[in-house]
Amino acid sequence: MAGEVQLQCTTDKPCYPSTSSMQKVHVLLDVKATTMQTLERTPINLCMVIDRSGSMLGAKIDQVKQAVNHVLDQLETDDFMSVVLFNERSLVVLPAQHIQDLDQLKARVNGLQAEGGTSMSKGMKDGLTELIKHAGPTRISRMILLTDGQTWEDESDCQHLASEAKLNEVSITALGIGEDWNEVLLDAIARNSTGRADYIDTPDKIVTLFQEEVQQLQDIAVQGVKMSLRLSKDIQPRQIYRVIPDIIDLSHTALSDRDIMVDIGTVDKQNGQTLLIDFMLPSRAPGRYRIAQAELAYTVPGETPINESVRSDVIIMLSDDESQTQDQDGHVINIVERVTAYQLQLEAREAVNTGKLDVATVKLREAATRLLEMGEAELAAEAEKEAVNLEEQGEMSATGTKKLQYGTRKLTQRLDG
Repeated sequence: MAGEVQLQCTTDKPCYPSTSSMQKVHVLLDVKATTMQTLERTPINLCMVIDRSGSMLGAKIDQVKQAVNHVLDQLETDDFMSVVLFNERSLVVLPAQHIQDLDQLKARVNGLQAEGGTSMSKGMKDGLTELIKHAGPTRISRMILLTDGQTWEDESDCQHLASEAKLNEVSITALGIGEDWNEVLLDAIARNSTGRADYIDTPDKIVTLFQEEVQQLQDIAVQGVKMSLRLSKDIQPRQIYRVIPDIIDLSHTALSDRDIMVDIGTVDKQNGQTLLIDFMLPSRAPGRYRIAQAELAYTVPGETPINESVRSDVIIMLSDDESQTQDQDGHVINIVERVTAYQLQLEAREAVNTGKLDVATVKLREAATRLLEMGEAELAAEAEKEAVNLEEQGEMSATGTKKLQYGTRKLTQRLDG
């Protein structure tokens, strides 16, 4: 039945000035599972695709073994689990199967060895093959992809496989450990599959992160979630971000002249998902206007999957009375500030890539100031450190770049309200 998900639209101001020029409007779209959503658990279809190249030798591969064993303990007998290892070749260590003989499964996992080079697409291809065997609306399908190195000459294959995963209702959580991996590629893999990417700075965090990933899978309420916005005449879309559970720019795949369409994957029972959309509003007379209509389509998984949708209008007020246009919505503004800090470090990296080191330094110091103002002292120090690196060495460090990118991406997980 309908009502499993609610959609709420909030603007950054309750009332905007009626001006003769264009003005920006920030709209927050909150997608939450409601109390009507059943608490029945949906079976999981999970594949772990693990880098076992020589650089994983030691603490990394040892922690991976522990993490996979913990995941096996978390799963139920109606779940499907598979494990694929890759170096320059791919090996299906555990074909997709129900969780039954735990001791035997763990024995296979504990025999993992690290050696050789890195060819990620081969592991992804075999992992997707295992997942497709049991993928569909009756289960939640996820690939957890872990690497610590650069894949060679198959980046486009990896991105194509991520898009293929999405078509088969499989999302990918792409995880990079250490500093010698391609964050641009992992972000593209995550985005193409409506998944997410993350950074693991030390091996001891692998176990916790894997456990949290499985817990999130077990909390999913709906899947196949698609958001569409139909815009009123002359309303111009500028940017769209996913801001909860983390920040990622979706603009390049979602914006058009009169419609915004974006796949957002799954919605869990704890956090849901939230989008932030920036519009440019043309001059209009005072009054009440609908600038867009949002529609959310989704599938309730289960033995008999149900397709449902929910709609909500984006309404704004315009006034000539200046006293009515001063108030702001603190929650929306808080999110906008955090997205701005995230965007600044991205702009700094882009400036570095085009040789504009002076511009990059300014962007990093502006990000540091904003981060410090919101109480993020550690990230602020990292931004300042990278600004100094640019001045003294002409480049940003690999570690600092990743800390800033993935640290600022999680700023909305620490909202003050």
